[in-house]
Amino acid sequence: MRKLVLATKNPGKVAEFAALLAFSSIKIVALSDYEGAPEVTEDGATFAENAIKKARAAAAFTQEIALADDSGLEVDFLGGQPGVFSARFAGRPGDDAANNAKLLKLMQGVPWEKRTARFRCVIAIATPAGEVYTAEGTCEGYIGFAPRGEGGFGYDPLFYVPAEGKTFAELDMETKNRISHRGRALTRARAILERLIE
Repeated sequence: MRKLVLATKNPGKVAEFAALLAFSSIKIVALSDYEGAPEVTEDGATFAENAIKKARAAAAFTQEIALADDSGLEVDFLGGQPGVFSARFAGRPGDDAANNAKLLKLMQGVPWEKRTARFRCVIAIATPAGEVYTAEGTCEGYIGFAPRGEGGFGYDPLFYVPAEGKTFAELDMETKNRISHRGRALTRARAILERLIE
């Protein structure tokens, strides 16, 4: 059975990807399952650059098809920040509470109509032969005034989706996967993978 390596060590992402990429003909494994897997520095200027760099490194190391994503939050009032720095916005990588607190502080006093934002995701798929394909997805919303909900990760408690009347953290996994930036990018990536696997 063919393997698809997910170039992430984030268990939340692994679960989301696995749910959306359930192929009968492919086994999904995480890069963390491979001993000595390389740590890739995400120093690209765009989500696409980072995703491609991670997918290429994982495909070269495992000699399997690899999928990587880079995604983040773009807040219009902040000129697109935090963008590629979403995970380390407050300094320490992956500190969701600190990142959310910093975002709320920067958005203090900003009226609702100016709190527009989007989540953007770029997925890169790399083959051991060096071919690279990308797919992108976005989800539009607003930055809430306070965190709401217990689910998700990252900025999910602050990202409000008007069509659902909820934050990402208040949505069930099925709904979130259907409307999210990652879900939309993965739908496009799935079509690429189907071609590659066939």
